[in-house]
Amino acid sequence: MSWTIADTALDSRFFLGTAAYPSPQIMLDAMRAAGAQVVTVGLKRQAAAGAHGGQPFFSMLRDLGCHLLPNTAGCHTAAEAISLAQMAREIFETSWIKLEVIGDEHTLQPDVFELVAAADALARDGFQVFPYCTDDLIVCQRLLDAGCPVLMPWAAPIGSGQGLIHLSALRTLRDRLPDVPLIVDAGIGSPMDAVQAMELGFDAVLLNSAVSRALDPVRMAQAFKLAIEAGRLAWEAGIMAEQDMAVATTPVSGRPFVLA
Repeated sequence: MSWTIADTALDSRFFLGTAAYPSPQIMLDAMRAAGAQVVTVGLKRQAAAGAHGGQPFFSMLRDLGCHLLPNTAGCHTAAEAISLAQMAREIFETSWIKLEVIGDEHTLQPDVFELVAAADALARDGFQVFPYCTDDLIVCQRLLDAGCPVLMPWAAPIGSGQGLIHLSALRTLRDRLPDVPLIVDAGIGSPMDAVQAMELGFDAVLLNSAVSRALDPVRMAQAFKLAIEAGRLAWEAGIMAEQDMAVATTPVSGRPFVLA
C-alpha cells in the first residue's frame, strides 16, 4: 500500500488526530494500533494550555516517530492562519501544514475565500499546504492553482460522525481530479464510512473524534486501520458494478462452463 504525498513515501493511508483522548497513554496506544504515519496537532489549542502545557505533549508526539502535520484549527482569517502556520514551522521544523480557516461556528465549514488566499500565500512561502476544504470542485481547483499538492475535502461537519453525506460531490472530485491526492477529512463516524471513502478511490482518511471518543479508542483505531486497508484493496481489485436486475452467477445457456 506504499504511496507518495508531498514528496514523502508512506505505507499507511490512515491520518489520525491527537485531540480529546482520555489520557496521553491511550492516545499513544491508539496511534500505534492505527499504524498511522501522519498525526495532526492543533497548535492553537495546545498553546492555550500555556507555555509549559504544550511542550510535554509536543515531545511525546515527536517520540512517536510519525510525520507531524500541524494544523491551523481555530483560525477564522487568512492572516491568522498564515501567522500560526509560520509559528508551527518553527516549532516542528516542518513545511507541512493542515490549513483550516473556519467561516461558520455552527458547522465549522471552511471559509473558502480566506482559505484560497491563505493557501496561495503559504505555498509561495515554501509550505506544503494540506487544505481542509469543502467538496466543491471549483474551490478545489482554485486550491490546486494556488499550489496545494493535496486536497482534504470534508465528508460531513467536523466531529458530527455523519459519514459521507455528499457522495456524488466526492465521486465527482475523484473523477475530475484523478491524479491529485485526495484525503477525506472530517465527519467520519465509523469504519464503514472509511471503507466507503476508500472504495470511491480516495487516497487516505483523516479522522479524530471517531477514535478518541470511542469506548475503547485503541480497538477502534485498529478497526479503522483494517477498514481503510480493506477499502483500498477493494478499489484496487475493481468493485463490481451495480445492476438494475438480477444477473445469474452461474450461466445455464449460451456459454460453456465446467463444474469442478
